[in-house]
Amino acid sequence: MTRSEATDSHTVTSPETLVDAFIIGCGVSGIEALHRLRAAGFDAIAVDAATGVGGTWHWNRYPGARLDSESYSYGYFFSRELREGWDWSEHFCGQPENERYFNYVVDTLGLRPYMRMQTTVESAHFDCTDDTWLVTTTAGDRYRTRFLMTGIGILSDPKYPNIPGRERFRGISVHTARWPADGPELDGKRVAVVGTGSSGVQTISAVGPTVGSLTVFQRSPNWCPPLNNEPITPLEMAEIKGEYDAIWAKTRSTRGGFVHGSIMASANDYTAEERHEWYEMLFRRRGFARLYTNFIEVIRTKELNAEFSGFLANKIRERVKDPAVAEKLIPADHGFGQRRPPYETGYYDVYNQDNVELVDTTATPMVEITERGIRTTEQDFEFDVIIFATGFNSVTGAFDKIDIRGRDGLRLTEAWHNGPNTLAGLGTHGFPNLLMLGGPQAMGGNIPRCIEHQALFLDTLLRHMRANGYTTIEATQDACDAWSDHVAQVVGMTLYTETKASWFWTPTEGKGHSFGIYPAGVVEYGKRLRDIEANGYQGFVLS
Repeated sequence: MTRSEATDSHTVTSPETLVDAFIIGCGVSGIEALHRLRAAGFDAIAVDAATGVGGTWHWNRYPGARLDSESYSYGYFFSRELREGWDWSEHFCGQPENERYFNYVVDTLGLRPYMRMQTTVESAHFDCTDDTWLVTTTAGDRYRTRFLMTGIGILSDPKYPNIPGRERFRGISVHTARWPADGPELDGKRVAVVGTGSSGVQTISAVGPTVGSLTVFQRSPNWCPPLNNEPITPLEMAEIKGEYDAIWAKTRSTRGGFVHGSIMASANDYTAEERHEWYEMLFRRRGFARLYTNFIEVIRTKELNAEFSGFLANKIRERVKDPAVAEKLIPADHGFGQRRPPYETGYYDVYNQDNVELVDTTATPMVEITERGIRTTEQDFEFDVIIFATGFNSVTGAFDKIDIRGRDGLRLTEAWHNGPNTLAGLGTHGFPNLLMLGGPQAMGGNIPRCIEHQALFLDTLLRHMRANGYTTIEATQDACDAWSDHVAQVVGMTLYTETKASWFWTPTEGKGHSFGIYPAGVVEYGKRLRDIEANGYQGFVLS
């Protein structure tokens, strides 16, 4: 259904497509939101700038890209058909399999007809005359929708290093978050990797054994415990399917939304030797067990954090043969868990290769990118390929790329001048009917499990509004301020405040830094959403 509007007596704008809900993003959150809204009878569509679905798992095709949540805890649980119809091949599956999974979900649920790919949203403006949003794409297409939903993520807008000359490089340069489907070819080439966050660690591990030479430019190292990935045999997969209900229940009862439960004990009740034995056992476990099945004091007290960080430092020294290189790979500016830890497979072993060099850009900063490579304060390097594993404009970066204007033309970038200000990461004052999934001040832990709470909440909310004749919902300023204060209070109970270099913290023009995720965990987040719903959507105004 479309309509045309006369802007004056002579000019007619392009037709507008009318929908109940317009979802930006066809990744983890957009897929679930679209399914729930279509199932509830809403005329909903989802758009994405990408050529295919999957969000993160479409864009991040770099070598070695894989989950660090157990595969079977990462997929959708709301459909038994989806669970029983898919077999995971590894405990932590790689990008190609993850992308196939999301295509399987879209096709099984019959969602593809309601998706518009290669569609980039340029602007979304709220129209107070009829309480709808007018959405315009870069192609000039126009959509008018009652509800505008964002599923654009908090880690989706690529960030490049702030050094001049990228356009001058005559070789191949590529960002891990925009890796082309067909390459580039790296075997035997002189390769640079800039960055040692999660994507850098995975890329370095994957390409190190096959490139001609590898130079890693590291600003600051991370704590990288082993992933301990293994294949899943057919019999193991059959067992997992038989336990899916229990696995789902586990993810809904653990702080991070993973299959790793908390340890119900205080570190102070055990001797240093006993704690060390526990650390050794944790080290052999998979994935996030090192964070979420550890003593809670490890992320809350400097003494216990230093103890566990020291344990990890010794593991690095055992793996890396050159003591000088090992010390460069041991973080000195933060303890374990103060940043999101990458999980590695063969990462530290790469540095034992004769053709691998580690450059500390704190000691010898990069000055510029030249036609042939990278110049630091001490040396000119020549490369065939430069890989930027430099992360994202985190938390608000993807929002900043869209001209979002709410009531009275208020720009979202202006409203968030001092950092994101939301109610439970779902709504923000001054922007009626803007509903966010996977947005600021809400994510933390196993991302699909966070989104699961949000999608169910919004599904119930829109059904409630339809049943009661409400057409508009808006978070109050007091409720948004209270949520931001709650986030700050929880952060203050942790060691996150010890470092502002983490992507958890987003620099702001106003107050310096703002914490962009929800630090109390998935269980507490779900509880608070249920409380908001049970109290008549407290903090929101429905009209």
